[in-house]
Amino acid sequence: MSMTRRTIVKGLAATPLAGVAGGLLAPGTAHAATLDPSRYRLTSRDSNGHGRFADLTAGLAAKLPTVDAATVVADTNRSADRLTGAPSTSEAFQTGFAWDPDDQQVPYWIPQGVTTSADAYGNGLYPEGGANKVVLVSWYFETDTDADPEDEYALDKGMRLTFVDHNTPAAPAYRHVLLVEPVRTGSGAYSFAPVRKHAGGIMWYGDLLYVVDTFKGLRIFDLRTLFTVATAEKDVCGLHTDGRYYGYGYQYVLPQSHAYDNAGTWLRYSAIGLDRASSPDSLVIGEYSLSGAVDYDEPGDPYNGSTRPTNTTPKVVRWALDHTDRHPASLTATEAVTVAQQKIQGVVSRTTKHYLSASAGPSVKGTLRTFTSGANSASTVADLAIGCEDLSFHSSGASGWAYGESVIWNVSEYTGARYVYAVRADGS
Repeated sequence: MSMTRRTIVKGLAATPLAGVAGGLLAPGTAHAATLDPSRYRLTSRDSNGHGRFADLTAGLAAKLPTVDAATVVADTNRSADRLTGAPSTSEAFQTGFAWDPDDQQVPYWIPQGVTTSADAYGNGLYPEGGANKVVLVSWYFETDTDADPEDEYALDKGMRLTFVDHNTPAAPAYRHVLLVEPVRTGSGAYSFAPVRKHAGGIMWYGDLLYVVDTFKGLRIFDLRTLFTVATAEKDVCGLHTDGRYYGYGYQYVLPQSHAYDNAGTWLRYSAIGLDRASSPDSLVIGEYSLSGAVDYDEPGDPYNGSTRPTNTTPKVVRWALDHTDRHPASLTATEAVTVAQQKIQGVVSRTTKHYLSASAGPSVKGTLRTFTSGANSASTVADLAIGCEDLSFHSSGASGWAYGESVIWNVSEYTGARYVYAVRADGS
């Protein structure tokens, strides 16, 4: 083989390099550190203001047909286009697809998070004992798509989740479902409401889907319980005056089943990733910052008015997971480190090695970067597509769905250039 970028990078990727340019903060201003993880804590919550999630879901189950995720995967209604080459500016391309023309161009649904059945189970197949190869992608609804008042939407439809059947890579198929929170109406009837959050990052673990809630913590959705609803009303969510249930025109809704709220020091839950290389398995959270210092004082941020923390360098924080029930094994973090990197959109880890996706706006390529715990800076592994977002690690050790090398999935967000694709984790 000639001395190509693939040959060179394979020899370098194992050791992160310091001082790489391109959106990286100067080491002298980063104040990088290994932090006390006990400062970062969660509190478990099994209810909302309407009651226990389990009771609310049971009430809905008495009114609506219940299905599981495998049923949705087998009931796709849209076709994706297989990518035969690297999309946009990305390098080290392995596989991927692009959405159909409607989803490429829709201005108000914005793709953000990605996870796969290689996160759900170690062999890469779903459900446990099953044979499906599945990609999940989250989207959030943007009511103000640009400066043009005519493009503003009064109704925020919250978040949706896309189930992509990847059993035939040459012809991926998919279906959108609406993410909802179970509630009661003023009269006490069981209903559900849209989840009006950013859906910046998602993680699939067993039958549970973790969704970051930027200012609050983590929302959990159980993929064993979705509801089939009526589809005629495109602007109605929940129990309607006609006695039927709707999900903004989607056939299936997925109700929230649990929550883990931030209970420690300030932390932005911007991105989430699964680490199957750690023992036990663990999840990692990454923080987004526009210029390299995390802003805890944005409108709507619950930290507003509090004393601003002295360390605003973006952090990666880890919690151990319990593989028996798929929930956190402890509510206290086991690792917390800072990294001098702005615009972190995605994070995945392999023990002490962390991968980050860093964006650079609608006209500049994104990058996949890596750093080791306690290091002052991150190095570039490969270029990603313009508008890169969340990450998901797909190990070559996944016996049921594996590639020749470990890959990392990414999703890009801008209209006309929306791709879901995997790059080789060593950047070669």
